[in-house]
Amino acid sequence: MAVQMHEHAHSVQQENRHAGHGAHGEVFRRKFWLSLVLAVPVVALSPMFAGLLGYHVPTSGVLSWVPPIIGTVVFCYGGMPFLSGGRRELQQRQPGMMLLIAMAITVAFVASWVTTLGIGGFDLDFWWELALLVVIMLLGHWLEMRALGAASGALDALAALLPDQAERIVPGRNDERIETVDIAELRPGEVVLVRPGGRVPADGVVVDGEAEVDESMITGESRAVRRTTGDPVVAGAVTTDSTLRIRVAAVGEQTALAGIRRLVADAEASSSRAQALADWAAAFLFYFASIAGLATFAVWTLLGHLDSAVVRTVTVLVIACPHALGLAIPLVIALSTERAAKAGVLVKDRLALERMRAIDVVLFDKTGTLTEGGHRVTGVSAAPGRSEADVISLAAAVEADSEHPLARAIVRARKASMPALRATDFRAMPGRGVRARVDGRDVYVGGPALLAELGVPNDLAGATELWVRRGATVLYVIEGASVIGALALEDAVREQSRSAVDGLHRRGVKVAMITGDARQVADSVAADLGIDEVFAEVLPQDKDAKVAQLQTRGHRVAMVGDGVNDAPALARADVGIAIGAGTDVAIESAGVVLAGDDPRAVLSVIELSRASYRKMWQNLVWATGYNVIAVPLAAGVLAFLGVDIPPAVAAVLMSVSTIVVALNAQLLRRIDLDPDRLAGLAQRSAGGLLRSGAEKVSHAET
Repeated sequence: MAVQMHEHAHSVQQENRHAGHGAHGEVFRRKFWLSLVLAVPVVALSPMFAGLLGYHVPTSGVLSWVPPIIGTVVFCYGGMPFLSGGRRELQQRQPGMMLLIAMAITVAFVASWVTTLGIGGFDLDFWWELALLVVIMLLGHWLEMRALGAASGALDALAALLPDQAERIVPGRNDERIETVDIAELRPGEVVLVRPGGRVPADGVVVDGEAEVDESMITGESRAVRRTTGDPVVAGAVTTDSTLRIRVAAVGEQTALAGIRRLVADAEASSSRAQALADWAAAFLFYFASIAGLATFAVWTLLGHLDSAVVRTVTVLVIACPHALGLAIPLVIALSTERAAKAGVLVKDRLALERMRAIDVVLFDKTGTLTEGGHRVTGVSAAPGRSEADVISLAAAVEADSEHPLARAIVRARKASMPALRATDFRAMPGRGVRARVDGRDVYVGGPALLAELGVPNDLAGATELWVRRGATVLYVIEGASVIGALALEDAVREQSRSAVDGLHRRGVKVAMITGDARQVADSVAADLGIDEVFAEVLPQDKDAKVAQLQTRGHRVAMVGDGVNDAPALARADVGIAIGAGTDVAIESAGVVLAGDDPRAVLSVIELSRASYRKMWQNLVWATGYNVIAVPLAAGVLAFLGVDIPPAVAAVLMSVSTIVVALNAQLLRRIDLDPDRLAGLAQRSAGGLLRSGAEKVSHAET
């Protein structure tokens, strides 16, 4: 894994910047348990601890050497990560947490040996405090590594989505055979068999079969989707109820899953403004603690209490350790990245995620984002004496041999319950329509130009007038010398788009739409969805200018798009959000990528941005506030009242502070980013928030 944390937080990580937190956690775990075992006799043979429990320990003889000898082992073995980390921070001139810990245990170690050897007559026996201090610090770092390792498990989870092996279909002269191969052996063009409950081993296209496919691990969409012949499938998806044969289109690092892993890794490696703030605060606390420690030593020495001066100096250095501060931001970032990936939101740039909380306008590209990007039959009108089923069946039969997108939409509109007619003698009429013979009759399908050419009166003009006004493509079905029906074809609005717009309004975010389509088409979609502002008839090269126009008005803009011509606008926006089904160019230009094509995922980005920002600041306030209060107490400002904090207690308090920060960050796991739930909340409360469609639709460019 490539989760890169700042140097203050993880000295061991610097030794191997590409090792996982799990490996570092294992190092701290081993050191913690062995140091804990070694610390037991050191504590047990401490005169101070024995006095607390009322038993006697010898102050001379062999047993008296057990604490210094074993304490030295604990210092060298258990304290080595902190000593090496402190040295590295000095070399890099980036003082922080590790240097503070190293200073504290070194002062305690030297003072204890001075006392043990009887030099200067000092009574500064810190062996048991030193041992417990190292043990508690190791425990804190182990728990931190476990938390970070679990948080950044998104990469491991994504890697585990691919099966180790696949069933490859090998065609033969008379039959075919199935062989089991490692997925690394698959090549584009080969056909694999995926049985019910199996995972798709590579990106591809279904060539045989029909099944419900669970793509939630890739797109975040909780419902399974139906995939049949000709439909694309992605590596890692699960077939739930039937067998599919899939022709491999991409393998290995070319798959969508591999791309997602790269995006997550890039996100975890990216820096953020809040992280920079945490690094600055950690450095500030180092200087604050160092000055406080020197002042503490000087004041108590001048007061004639050298023992207290050393004890309280060590305590100040321990309790001021910015361990919680070092964990405050990295853990929130790691958890937010993981939660986003599981919800189908891939954060390429953490600054983009941070900015998303302040966005007040979301600008959607229409085609392929709010709409499906392909035509669908949205209206049918039949002449007297004919049914809608007759019209669709005849039109589908005529268009069956055409590859035109409108023809494909008409063929898809025929339901299984409708008559399945067969056409012959198909002929395309460029610019006008198509013709074929159905049951011995000539049937035409085409637009107004075809009606004019054939001289057929349009008896359905009144029924199609509304379609024309909203910009739909109208095709007529002509049999003989009369129009028997008409079809309206439009770029269908995604079912989730309305919920996405409503959800954004509920969160106080304005919604705009940009498209190259005609004004009447854009206004129709905007009125249907309740969009606030529309930019219509915009040339591809002018899209980024519209983003700049919104920014000039003082808005913070998030742009959502999926095409090559959206790339400049995505780059110009405060936050660029690419629909994952879009082009590589659009994805490269965006800071956030939606793995699926559900626009409601934008709500998840906003929720996650606001929640993670709250957690970052809560943790920063706690971590810094704790130090502001604890350091003076450790320095002994209330010693005259009997308030005295020994070094071991300071280590416990520091670890408790770290645990509080970690638990607070873990609450991010409780945030529900499910699009259905977010949309449901929006739908229940949107009624009073939306203005009328007429008020919201059109703000033409001025």
